[in-house]
Amino acid sequence: MQTKEKKTRENKTEKLRKNSIELLAPAGSFPSLIAAVNAGADAVYFGLKEFSMRATAKNFTIRDLEEIERICKPRGVKRYLTLNTIIYPEELSKIENIIKKIKGKIDAIICWDPAIIQLCKKYKIEFHISTQASIANPESAKFYKKLGAQRVVLARELNLEQVKKISKIIDIEVFGHGAMCVSVSGRCYTSQFLFGKSANRGECLQPCRRTYYVKDEDGNELKLENNMVMSPKDLCTLPFIEKIKKAGIRALKIEGRNREPEYVSTTTRVYKKALDKKLSKQEIEESLKELEKVYNKGFSSGFFLGTPTNDDFSKSEHSSASQRKEFIGKINKYLTEKQVAIINISSGKLAVGDELYVLGNKTGFLKHNIERIEIHHKPVSQASKGDEIGIKIPGVRKNDKIYLVVKK
Repeated sequence: MQTKEKKTRENKTEKLRKNSIELLAPAGSFPSLIAAVNAGADAVYFGLKEFSMRATAKNFTIRDLEEIERICKPRGVKRYLTLNTIIYPEELSKIENIIKKIKGKIDAIICWDPAIIQLCKKYKIEFHISTQASIANPESAKFYKKLGAQRVVLARELNLEQVKKISKIIDIEVFGHGAMCVSVSGRCYTSQFLFGKSANRGECLQPCRRTYYVKDEDGNELKLENNMVMSPKDLCTLPFIEKIKKAGIRALKIEGRNREPEYVSTTTRVYKKALDKKLSKQEIEESLKELEKVYNKGFSSGFFLGTPTNDDFSKSEHSSASQRKEFIGKINKYLTEKQVAIINISSGKLAVGDELYVLGNKTGFLKHNIERIEIHHKPVSQASKGDEIGIKIPGVRKNDKIYLVVKK
């Protein structure tokens, strides 16, 4: 009887596991990694210094994988390594050496190049097919399943009905939030042509985000209603997240390995809450306001609800975030028992009531509202550049960076 009850419980647990949606958060640095874990990510994805589609992110070394495991494993957070750039012949031995060294130190590799796939199979490492493969139909999904892929990350050019059909074949992952590319699955050559920095090697300088004017050969200029003609708004699935949850997906990914820890923390926290429960209309509106505070180019539903239109292109060259951060200084000393941070203000000024961001390699990211400022053990209402102040902030460390949050 006990055996039967135990088996029933195990079956229920497995059913719940299969029905749950894994939330993947980006990690381009240790502060972002810790921010993702603390915000409730089920998995993080990151790159090494080489062969990453985000070469401009800080990224990690093979030595860092032990520290990443120490951070993630106790919390049950999975670790996915991205090796999804184009691989050239002279790099094959180097990539094989990397794969040999990382075996047992990550949960899966995200890739698409057949050479990487073969190496994953050779060393018995789980692999997921990157969105770079542009999987957009059931037959493609079947092909990669036969190759041994445990999951495929679908092309971003699919609507929800198309996603549902493919989800019946293999575990699928879709992007849920973050930057979109005007090119199919991000395979763009503009950066390569203009600056010699290939998007397909993770070096994209995003010239599409710039303002452009159209001129003919005689110098006649055409004034456009929106001169950000190649810059899509960011994908945001939060307003229709319940439809996403019913599309049969296994994982939802947040884009942003080049983004700051506050972006990672905010987006992860918002989407984790949305995946764990059904949000009310008011909760969705409040969550959207939170998302608007961090980096964004405006929000779009992408292809999920239909083909994008003119309204899905950004009208801003830079971030449309409703607030920004200003560097104040570093924590010079931290009194652990009193939870007091000693800070030399190197720029700007602070006042009681201000909101702070704290960033650090061990701390990750946290927000704090100033309740009291002391100079020479005496309370003051504000402080400015050159002042040494004491502020009570729990959970921070020496050398953590302090930023003032400023509304735009």
